[in-house]
Order: sequence, then C-alpha cells, then structure tokens
Amino acid sequence: MSDSSTQTPVTEVFESQRDRLRAVAHRMLGSHADAEDVVQEAWLRLSRQDAAAVDNLAGWLTTVVGRISLDVLRSRRARPVASYQDRLPELVVRLDDGPVPEEDAVLADSVGLALLVVLESLRPGERLAFVLHDLFAVPFDEIGTILGKSPAAAKMLASRARRKVRAAERPPVVEPGHREVVHAFLAAARDGDFEALLRLLDPEVRLTVDAPAGEIVVLGATKVAAGAQSAAGAAARGRPALVNGSPGVISWHADGSPLSLLAFTVTHGRITRITAVTDPAKLALVDLPDPA
Repeated sequence: MSDSSTQTPVTEVFESQRDRLRAVAHRMLGSHADAEDVVQEAWLRLSRQDAAAVDNLAGWLTTVVGRISLDVLRSRRARPVASYQDRLPELVVRLDDGPVPEEDAVLADSVGLALLVVLESLRPGERLAFVLHDLFAVPFDEIGTILGKSPAAAKMLASRARRKVRAAERPPVVEPGHREVVHAFLAAARDGDFEALLRLLDPEVRLTVDAPAGEIVVLGATKVAAGAQSAAGAAARGRPALVNGSPGVISWHADGSPLSLLAFTVTHGRITRITAVTDPAKLALVDLPDPA
C-alpha cells in the first residue's frame, strides 16, 4: 500500500481497521495465515468498490471479512480431509528461563488459543454469530445480513454457541509448582529413575506424539515412564519452554534444527498429559525460538 503521507481517505479507513479485521478473521478461522489472506481479499474487494456509496466503511469491511471467513469455514467442512483436526494447532512457544515480564502475555495467548479450540467445535453460522457479537460487538441485524437470516435467528445461533463455549472445559491454570514437576520429570528421565517417573505421572496419564508416521497415543504411567527413559537423550539436550502457557521443553539437533517439542499438563502435582511433536514437517510450521 502507499506511503501514509499519500494515503487516500479509503486507505486510511482500511488501515485503521486492519488489526480489528485481522482479529475477526483469526477468531473465525484459527489461523494467522488464513486471516491475513482474508484481510487481503477484503482490501481487493474494497479497491473495486465505489467507496463513496458506502455509508459505513468499517461496518462494510467487517461484513466482507465475515462473509469471506464464513465461506472458508464452509469449504473446510465440505472437505473433511482438510479439517482443523488434520492441521497442527497454532502454538505460542517461548523459552522459559524463569519468571519473565512477558509471561502474563504468554498465558493470555494460551487462553486465546484454548478458545480457538472450543470455537472449532461450532458450526460455521454459530461461530460467526458468536465471534462477531460476543467478541466484537457487531449488532445482530448485521450478522443476520451476513448469514442471510433474521436478527432473531442470528441471536439464537449466538446463544447456542455461547452455551457450548461455557460448557467447554477451561484450560488448567499454570502454577509455579507445575514447572518444578516437569523439571523433576525431565531429571528423572535423564537419570533413568523409573520409580521417580512413576511418582510424577498420573496413573492415567496420556502421551500423544505427533510423529512423522502419524499420531501415536500412549496411555498409563508405566508405559509413559518407559518411553520417557528411552527419550532421555533428547530431554538432556532440551531447554525449558512455555508452550501455549504450559511448561514444556524444546530439543534441537546438533545442526540447530528442531528435534522435538513437548508440552505438559500438571494437575494436583502430577503430570496428566504430555503432547510431543517430533515430525520435522510439523515442527517447521511452529514459530520456535533459536537454540542458544
């Protein structure tokens, strides 16, 4: 786009709305890349529009972004092979070298990502009604226009979505002691201390590994502890991290390429869930910090 000193009034309005439009699209689609594409498409449509005939450009842009996002959601549902479940959820990963000023922001990011997971369970119309009304205060008459429904029907969709969101389990709160549990687990894995591993794992712990050959699920403390011992080498080379606000660890190959990413859920002092990503293709999609 043109330099700010030469921007037209229409460009100025668009730029003033860009962050909001991107946020709407991201909440609708759960992908920063898809959100950028939607906003760019909205700009292209605006460039072909007689802006003088639009009374409320900000509202018009919100409507356009909503419609494009709705089309993308419906297209996904029509092609199950490209569903959200087959894509790696976006992860916020930071090195965890102890308390840091941005930690609160990391935890806030994790809540936002948890909401995105809940939103994925909604039907496209429900998601649009909830996102636009509850998160961005768009009136139901405008939402109804996007959906081709009455304001009352749009309100009903938002209400239904709201109930589903409220019923969803909130993410566990990350407490200072959670880090100590994970650090103790990694130390026990490096030392080959099987009994210590069992003490740190919930009896029904679930390990999910996103590996090159596909997803692998391991259930139970005994099996997970045995697997942790075999993976001790990677743990020894890892560094503590925060993964969507949860304690984790990142490991790298000798050449600096990522080897694995692990995230832990700790409940009542024991590890109840471990998520591991070892697939190089999947790791390449995550914005990981560089090794020290």
